[in-house]
Amino acid sequence: MKEYFRLTRTLSYSLLFALPLLLLYELGTLWVAGSDPHALRNGADVLLRSLFAAGGLQGTATFTGALVAVALLLILLERRRQRVPLRAATFGGMAVESVVYALLFGVVVGTMTTWMLGGMGFRLAAWEGGLDRLSVSQGIVLSLGAGVYEELVFRVLLVGGLWALFRSSGLQPGRSGVFAALLAALIFSAFHYIGPYGDQWARTSFLFRFLAGLAFSALFLLRGFGITAWTHALYDIFIFASRGI
Repeated sequence: MKEYFRLTRTLSYSLLFALPLLLLYELGTLWVAGSDPHALRNGADVLLRSLFAAGGLQGTATFTGALVAVALLLILLERRRQRVPLRAATFGGMAVESVVYALLFGVVVGTMTTWMLGGMGFRLAAWEGGLDRLSVSQGIVLSLGAGVYEELVFRVLLVGGLWALFRSSGLQPGRSGVFAALLAALIFSAFHYIGPYGDQWARTSFLFRFLAGLAFSALFLLRGFGITAWTHALYDIFIFASRGI
């Protein structure tokens, strides 16, 4: 079991496990959006593409190819430093983990939000915002995109960057992780009120998103990018399914 948890946190397993999610999202946008692949995009995806476009990297194929190339390069560099045996059973275990975490997150985060709001005299409202206008296929595609790009932006880049910043200031690793997770969760929650598919502002949904951001940050720090990305995607898909969209 210890070997399983060690292997699944490596870049080789984490990135290879996440790559199908990226490809499914890109193929899904082409299938759902048809002739205009930019018509249906996750907000974090748009943000990251805008940053890359400012640097001269434009076009869906070029952008996606660059992400895949970077992932494969990181895997190659890791495998040159250490032996990481690739086993189908290990990937299967990661898939089971992701499904279990996705199911648990809704219960745990929802219960915590309801408990906290109840103490303040508020009630967790039903889903608000533009997402209720989406079809099933659109909701699934955006859920896949959320798993890849929101975890890449808010966990890998933001939590990882903040952790490194706090560590460089002399803060202990544990405290650096806590502060990075808290700040990233606030930004993550606020991000969901931006754009055409953003929620209407409400303190109830903001708290829910904040707690979800904390949970995803904790999972990222403990289990790595791949499992967190799939957990997020499946969690969002389960949310759509539960609402009958």
